[in-house]
Amino acid sequence: MRNKTDIPRPDPMRFFGKQKNRAIRDYEAFVEEGLHQGRRAELVGGGLIRSIEGWSAVASNRLKGTFIKSDERILGDRDFVEEVVSKAAETFERRYALKRRGYDLDKVAKRVAAVCAVEASDIFTKNKQPARVRARSLFCYWASSELGITYTELSRRIGISAPGVGYSAERGKMIAQENGYRLLE
Repeated sequence: MRNKTDIPRPDPMRFFGKQKNRAIRDYEAFVEEGLHQGRRAELVGGGLIRSIEGWSAVASNRLKGTFIKSDERILGDRDFVEEVVSKAAETFERRYALKRRGYDLDKVAKRVAAVCAVEASDIFTKNKQPARVRARSLFCYWASSELGITYTELSRRIGISAPGVGYSAERGKMIAQENGYRLLE
């Protein structure tokens, strides 16, 4: 049987240092440095539009019948934008395929229960027993990443905070990867 320390815990400050106080200080310095840079031209507006010489070039291409895939929320060249949009479409299609196959939170909970050898009701029980935490983490990961359920919605369903759901989902991702778990059998 595993104990609490065996459950992987993601650390959101890991990019800024191993010691908490130093990581916080380095993060604050990073943000402060960014604030002093002000509004940067390369980060304003759609990167693709800017990379093809602005809106006049887009209009000119459209008149010629050439349409360039773009999304102003995504900074990058055409190939990058197409890759991001394609991956988003795959995710969207997968989510709806799962829903068509009857996958909802209850079905995900049953699958998690089978994988983690717990009762489905254990996932929704406020308890820090390692097996239940592990199952809850996997549930949060699959529900959010596979079904697109928001952390806020999951928070209401399982009775922990939305940030807690986020940490659980990260832990669940590690658990799934380490053990080769898949939502679909």
